[in-house]
Amino acid sequence: MLSVGALARVEGEGAMYVRIRGSEVQQVRLDIYEPPRFFEALLRGRSYAEPPDITARICGICPVAYQMSACRAVEDACGVTVDGPLNDLRRLLYCGEWIESHALHVYLLHAPDFLGYPSAIDLARDDRALVERGLRLKKAGNALMETLGGRAIHPVNVRVGGFYRTPHPTELRPLAETLRHALDDALATVRWAAGLDFPDFTHDHEYLALTTAGGYPLESGTPRTTGGRSFTAAGFEHHVVETQVPHSTALHARLADGARYMTGPLARFSLNRDRLPPIAAQAAADAGLGAECRNPFQSIVVRAVEIVCAVEEALRLISAYRPPERPHVPAAPRAGIGHGATEAPRGLLYHRYGLDAQGRITAARIVPPTSQNQAAIEDDLRRFVAARLDLDDAALTRACERAIRNYDPCISCSTHFLDLTVDRR
Repeated sequence: MLSVGALARVEGEGAMYVRIRGSEVQQVRLDIYEPPRFFEALLRGRSYAEPPDITARICGICPVAYQMSACRAVEDACGVTVDGPLNDLRRLLYCGEWIESHALHVYLLHAPDFLGYPSAIDLARDDRALVERGLRLKKAGNALMETLGGRAIHPVNVRVGGFYRTPHPTELRPLAETLRHALDDALATVRWAAGLDFPDFTHDHEYLALTTAGGYPLESGTPRTTGGRSFTAAGFEHHVVETQVPHSTALHARLADGARYMTGPLARFSLNRDRLPPIAAQAAADAGLGAECRNPFQSIVVRAVEIVCAVEEALRLISAYRPPERPHVPAAPRAGIGHGATEAPRGLLYHRYGLDAQGRITAARIVPPTSQNQAAIEDDLRRFVAARLDLDDAALTRACERAIRNYDPCISCSTHFLDLTVDRR
């Protein structure tokens, strides 16, 4: 038995359990033991205007993802469409979150694994310039979120129908200068990540991500899989089935026919590579990424390409920005059910709300990307361990933790150290 009581350098409280009998890996579990937070129950009875602010508290790293999916679901229920400059501003805000979240993962959580350090602090002692580049990128993403959202953590300027206040073009000009420097850092990140040493490992999960005709998906799109399935956000629950497992307080998910699937950067890239903007597309090609990426250890390269994509897209949106006539579209309450899906940094995030005629929430469902990926992570770990049984327990534990961090699991927003016990038979 290989047991890691608490995983380090992931967001939240989770553990790893591997049972090995001789040369056979009998069981692999990703145990998520963090207590349930009951956000779906907390939303019932609240006003239809409240989900963007309440659900943002689910995650301090990707609050915009929760706000955008919540807004889209409530607006769908109310029969409201947000487009034009207001939707562009939403996309710009989302770019900020992608930049800061991916930079956090690449440099502070994942880079130490590849470079042989226990933490980013230890890495910074030997390569301060590398870590500072990551911090500059994160700061650039935070600046976007602060300007458009009011603050970087749990933005306060987002509302159903748009924003409470939209920026004047002069407020965005300083951001453009910051982002031009960030683009240089982002491209350097891709070059650096592409040169890392990646274990020889691939998976065959079906990928699920949003796709759009107009560009790389962030704030909207149609769910599609590499297996050829395509459905609307309203059809999500007909195609994705969640089940409870004894070892996790988060639900596992599979496609309706039982197929295991994965969402996130690898899925987005593999389904939307031809939709990358020009600079990001060239960076992907220079990094040696093909039509799709099936090695989860190379997710660090794909995230780096997505940083370039988000910076490039943000510069385009700022350059084209013209203030909208009003900061939000009126959204009168009505009885109905609404669905919303956007691409959080870690993958597709789905919300569904039921409203009564007064706009009170009668039902809520939230399906985050990390819970959707649990079954795929466990399958990858089983095969990963089976090929490395010659390692001693300490080395195998480190290898498994590194493998888990490929998926940047966001269980919540805390970090823990390891308690390790080993019992092989």
